[in-house]
Amino acid sequence: MSVLNPKSIEWRLQIGLTISLALLMCLLWIFGAGSIEKLSEDFIASRLEHDAESILGAIVTEPRLSVEEAYINQIYHRPFSGHYFLIVSDNGTEVTSRSLWDYKIHLPILKPGESERLYRQGPDGQQLLVWLTGYRKKDQNLTIAVAEDLLPITNQRQTFLWSFALLSILGLVLLLMIQSLVVRLAFRRLEPLREDVRNLSSGCENPLNEDVPNEMLPLVKEVNHLLQLLSQRNQRTRSALGNLAHALKGPLNLLTGYFDRQVSDQGSEQHQQAGQQLDRIRLLIDRELKRARLSGERSINQKFNAKVDLPDLLDVLRKIYQERDLNIEAVSKDECPPFGDREDILELLGNLLDNACKWAEGNVICQIFCSENLSLVIEDDGIGLEGSDLQSLMQRGSRLDESTEGHGLGLAIVHEVVQLYRGEIYFDRSPQYGGLRVKVVLKHL
Repeated sequence: MSVLNPKSIEWRLQIGLTISLALLMCLLWIFGAGSIEKLSEDFIASRLEHDAESILGAIVTEPRLSVEEAYINQIYHRPFSGHYFLIVSDNGTEVTSRSLWDYKIHLPILKPGESERLYRQGPDGQQLLVWLTGYRKKDQNLTIAVAEDLLPITNQRQTFLWSFALLSILGLVLLLMIQSLVVRLAFRRLEPLREDVRNLSSGCENPLNEDVPNEMLPLVKEVNHLLQLLSQRNQRTRSALGNLAHALKGPLNLLTGYFDRQVSDQGSEQHQQAGQQLDRIRLLIDRELKRARLSGERSINQKFNAKVDLPDLLDVLRKIYQERDLNIEAVSKDECPPFGDREDILELLGNLLDNACKWAEGNVICQIFCSENLSLVIEDDGIGLEGSDLQSLMQRGSRLDESTEGHGLGLAIVHEVVQLYRGEIYFDRSPQYGGLRVKVVLKHL
């Protein structure tokens, strides 16, 4: 089973799982990116708020507004460290951290008790998160702004997100491989079912094994039910055909005897026509009886096996023509696997061999060749046919008068079977025996 086949169940499962997991991972990536960004900025804002309270404790308002550096974290003393603070009094006095150097940040003035989170551009292209709070200390309103550069944590966040995306892709590929393995192992449970179907086509009459996955069990049960119905109907049809033929044979013999006793009318036209119709009915009944005997009791789904079915067919013909003591033989030039439908091939060979037996003087030979196509050759040592008759038989679909006992009997059925298998049929004179040679070439199905 190829996963690239659009009709493959595995292909559909892989596509479905790929789309589902891709959507899920995209949602997780988007949700995770937003959540991580919010959590990291909330954490930084909380830390900045604490730093603002520490800076408030270190502020001195007299004699002038200043900050006692001993109480301030050293990171605020290192130039462009990414950590800055700015203090603005209500009279416009500003005090900035040494780390901010001479860079100016324009911020609003807040009333005591107000707070705000802002984003500003910092020195060297830094992305600053600013926590702005209004305080009142010693009758003086102060606005304290504490800022931190977001660029390092943003870079770390991007690294994490890309790593997460890469791991997600690898995980998706691994899941697809695991699912492919699971699907293939699951379908291995259907191998016994496949073998049962193959055996069924070879003539095994056992029903399909119902020890299959639950999803396949209803289908297997329906197939078994259908096989049972078809077998029963086929058996009833064969029995009815044989019974009908046997039932008609008795009254037919009585009618034949009746017409034979009418000596005075034997030369009349009506007597001749009645005799012809009786002969025709007798031939049809004989043909159907032969067909019933050839078909036997086997499964309707069986393929023709030359090793098994051809000897049985020849035995039937030997019994039918036992009074003539014909030599009926079959030769298989190659090891031929089972092919076609058993009923079709028996119908084909039965009609051709039956015709050959009727015209043969003493020998009927059937040869089977297997290569790219299947070839059947039937020869007899009878009187054969003239060129014009051979040309007539060569015409595809020709229907000779089946009321005449001879090569025309059953040839219409022979042509239909040959056409069904997209084959060809040829008639000529046998170079070895001198009688008619019929060659049938069938394409393997």
